[in-house]
Amino acid sequence: MQLYNTLSAKEREALIEEAGKERLTISFYQYARIGNPQILRNHLFLAWDDMEVLGRIYVAHEGINAQLSVPAENFNVFKEHLDSITFLENVRLNIAIEQDNKSFLKLKVKVRDKIVADGLNDETFDVTNKGIHVGAEQFNQLIEDPDTVLVDMRNHYESEIGHFKNAVTPDVDTFRDSLDIIEQDLAEHKEDKKLVMYCTGGIRCEKASAYYKHKGFKNVYQLEGGIIEYTRQVREKQLENKFLGKNFVFDHRRGERISEDVIAHCHQCGKPCDTHVNCANEACHLLFIQCGECAEKMNNCCSVDCMEVHALPYEEQKRLRKGKGASNKIFKKGRSPVLKYKK
Repeated sequence: MQLYNTLSAKEREALIEEAGKERLTISFYQYARIGNPQILRNHLFLAWDDMEVLGRIYVAHEGINAQLSVPAENFNVFKEHLDSITFLENVRLNIAIEQDNKSFLKLKVKVRDKIVADGLNDETFDVTNKGIHVGAEQFNQLIEDPDTVLVDMRNHYESEIGHFKNAVTPDVDTFRDSLDIIEQDLAEHKEDKKLVMYCTGGIRCEKASAYYKHKGFKNVYQLEGGIIEYTRQVREKQLENKFLGKNFVFDHRRGERISEDVIAHCHQCGKPCDTHVNCANEACHLLFIQCGECAEKMNNCCSVDCMEVHALPYEEQKRLRKGKGASNKIFKKGRSPVLKYKK
């Protein structure tokens, strides 16, 4: 029984190009009580591999979090399979604003302790006791209310390239870092303010909304479907778009443009830019913002040292990396001292 990928990313990329068929980038999540995540993981891998689904999926006792690339011609079969799973029937699917056939190149279904790492060990916390979900129109009204505090539940490198007007954007590297910081900063407003939260697709602020209710906040709201669904509703209903810039996404696209505003800067020269890249030196792979001019000048690297390594023969690069562990995570975060204009 095959429960793993047999093709490399490059082999899959070639097959996608050869097929020339449209693919849809989709994300969804659902909090639920799953008794045996490993059994569900194996079931999903076998079914979705057969449908040529690619993506990154986490399964845990608390639910599922999925970012996928599905052949358009297989979408209905994929949806029927989701509906056949009780807790996923009619789950909301966030379809990407900007499509890319190569957003994912492998199918990875992994069992995790949690679908959103939160650092919490509180057994009295019920993640299903969530805040009030609001659509784009009500969200726009809420964030104009002077009694509302709008909070971005994403990380610094996400909000740096795009966020809602007047949002609080915590300077954090991870979701777990933001929970205590926000509670401390807003402690005096637990009863007199409306706490409104948003994230990319809804999964983080759904957990956060339940957490803040657990901590005593009385009026807790979240943007249903996150920035992705907000953008779809704004365009469909011709509402005012209150989001500035790009929405960071966790696939090879790295971002979807929501407005024409460019609110970030190249980390190397300081010019207006909101294009995230990974350092071309595979031993580094630092995620940072780089304009076209700097990409050409620096050979797609973050520093002179990385340029020198990247210029070496590939086998020499592999030799230098040997024994140094998995340091080349594609979304490795950090504010390297080599970046002069980092936020």
